[in-house]
Amino acid sequence: MQNYTHITHTFEPVFDDHSKILILGSLPSVRSREQGFYYGHPRNRFWKVISTLAKKSEPESINEKKQLLLDSHIAIWDVVQQCDIIGSSDASIRNVIPTELNRVFESCEINAVFANGSTAAKLYGKYQRLITNKDIITLPSTSPANAAWSLQRLIEAWQCILKYLK
Repeated sequence: MQNYTHITHTFEPVFDDHSKILILGSLPSVRSREQGFYYGHPRNRFWKVISTLAKKSEPESINEKKQLLLDSHIAIWDVVQQCDIIGSSDASIRNVIPTELNRVFESCEINAVFANGSTAAKLYGKYQRLITNKDIITLPSTSPANAAWSLQRLIEAWQCILKYLK
């Protein structure tokens, strides 16, 4: 049986004053924490989905990923600043200290908030909805653990973000 580890989110959100939507994950996976950036697992489909919707080539470096997001007016962050977790298991998250999302909301005009998966949506609803006064739209997770969703199905489901970017 694996033990819980106390995790503190160590990298900054990506946004600027032109960001129009905010996409929230729950907490970076072990692989993402090792790389020091969001959606770092090689089988996570987040970067494929976003680059396809933005009609850009898939970014490889952290700088290219940040630029894709900023050029597309997309902000990303996570709901959890600190917690206890077993590995990368969202289902094991406990003792949550949420991120300070108002940093984003005070810096740009966010038209919509999206959750990359149901855990992020649930945690947002529990810890941040009343503070931000913004509803969240739940999208299917791009995680490799969500194997029931093909890349094509994910792209189709995530297309709804485009109307909020105009």
